[in-house]
Amino acid sequence: MAERKPLDAAAVSLMVLLCLVWGVGHAAAKLAAEGISLVLQSGLRSVIATLLLLAWSRWQRIALFERDGTLPAGIVAGLLFGGEFLFIFGGLAYTDAARMAVFVYLAPCLTALGLHWFVPAERLGWLQWAGIGVAFAGIALAFADGFVAGRGTSLGDAAGVVAAALWAATTVVIRATKLASASATKTLFYQLAVSGPLLLAASLAIGEPGVTRLTPVVLGAFAYQCVVVAFASFLAWFWLLRHYPAARLSVFTFLTPLFGMMAGVVLLGEPLTPRFAAAALLVGAGIFLVNLRAAR
Repeated sequence: MAERKPLDAAAVSLMVLLCLVWGVGHAAAKLAAEGISLVLQSGLRSVIATLLLLAWSRWQRIALFERDGTLPAGIVAGLLFGGEFLFIFGGLAYTDAARMAVFVYLAPCLTALGLHWFVPAERLGWLQWAGIGVAFAGIALAFADGFVAGRGTSLGDAAGVVAAALWAATTVVIRATKLASASATKTLFYQLAVSGPLLLAASLAIGEPGVTRLTPVVLGAFAYQCVVVAFASFLAWFWLLRHYPAARLSVFTFLTPLFGMMAGVVLLGEPLTPRFAAAALLVGAGIFLVNLRAAR
């Protein structure tokens, strides 16, 4: 394995840009929901991103279909990935994009807990335990804000927490099975290829209206999710992982829920209370602390 380079200005800038891209994703889904049902969006974006990934892999001569013993774990990872986005996009119908971004990004802390139990080399230190405690305090404050404001977001907020747990479970499966030795491109392929049909079937099962109105805003927001988030941003992330230490890169993910909160407020006009702003900061601080020890 090639030696990883220390973080430089290019890597930091790209990582911050990726956090911004991911943070805006939930707001883009809400914008596209004006003409494309939410769960259908998630299924279509997985299918489109799968096709883009296949074309890119063929161009780069990356093998995706060789027998390497990863198929069972890959299917499990894909099912968990599909469940995650079922709860994210389904939950967006019942809560704000800003709130969903904060609840979903409990995942890095839940991942640290899962790896602590299933991967011996990933035992938690006191700093990581502190980060998990801070993040959970932020989630509790965010739930309390929803109750106090009386805006009826509890169902969607809870869906965000379930999605975070499924995201964490996906990461643990990838790290604790043969997928740990697979290429990042193949791992992403499993997740997209399995989740696409699953989410399309779920959209039909729950009776979503489907595609109802295709305006420039709807098409632009949907294209942003398919091309920028589900395809380009993940390829950029994998490129960073090949050249720089993963632990140092992960420290920056604390920015994503903060960007998500700002995107909901700026792009969608969602309300921002002092309690919820404090909750987002606590979750971000928790993510930072969980990743800080490994980065050091």
